[in-house]
Amino acid sequence: MTSEPSTTADDNEIARFNALAATWWDSQGPMWPLHRLNQFRIKILLQQLAQQSRIDSNSKLPLHGKQVLDIGCGGGILSESLAKLGAQVVAIDLAENNIAIARQHAAEQGLDIDYRSQEAGTFSAQFDLVFNMEVVEHVANLETFLEASCQHVKPGGLMFLSTINRTLKSYLFAILGAEYVLKLLPKGTHQWSKFVRPATLSSLLSDNGLDTIWRQGVSLNPFNKSYHTTESLAINYMLAATKPDEKA
Repeated sequence: MTSEPSTTADDNEIARFNALAATWWDSQGPMWPLHRLNQFRIKILLQQLAQQSRIDSNSKLPLHGKQVLDIGCGGGILSESLAKLGAQVVAIDLAENNIAIARQHAAEQGLDIDYRSQEAGTFSAQFDLVFNMEVVEHVANLETFLEASCQHVKPGGLMFLSTINRTLKSYLFAILGAEYVLKLLPKGTHQWSKFVRPATLSSLLSDNGLDTIWRQGVSLNPFNKSYHTTESLAINYMLAATKPDEKA
């Protein structure tokens, strides 16, 4: 992927996130859902990695030695959590203000995270774990974006994704409910036309050599601001896909 017409950048999305950059680390501000979601999903992701015997769940640094790529890292909420668990983290985002905020906050925390303002297809490194969390619904060219993302997964490696399904229910709850009625998110955070169905996502991953091995629905209780897992994938969901090991 290059900066030619195949770029995955959406200028409107980048401008919006640049404008929100200063709010990333205000856990009571407009980014509070991401802070709560991050705490919740870290537990779920570690459980999945342990079930697949990829980490020692009893270790204080279960991701020690893991090379990790966080795509669309925003202000670094997930990146910092991964680094604190021992991972070597490269984190990328096209909103330069996000990267500036992320670097500043990581320095204040004494964390060594390699933050870069660039697209996934502009470098060739491969990683044990790749995270695409709340990103695919914001890109301009989903097929090109996933192709570039999948190239960063090592043989035997794993990619985690989280996004929103394209259903009537997701329009009612994730847009009308969350943005306009309950005002849990800033208006315009999501575009329903960019939401991605699980089958579509798995198919695109398969086209790029990754096999989907896990899916899980996620639900938010807006009254106590808590997240929990659900069997339904109708609104928010997480997915894991692995690239077969060439030695297998």
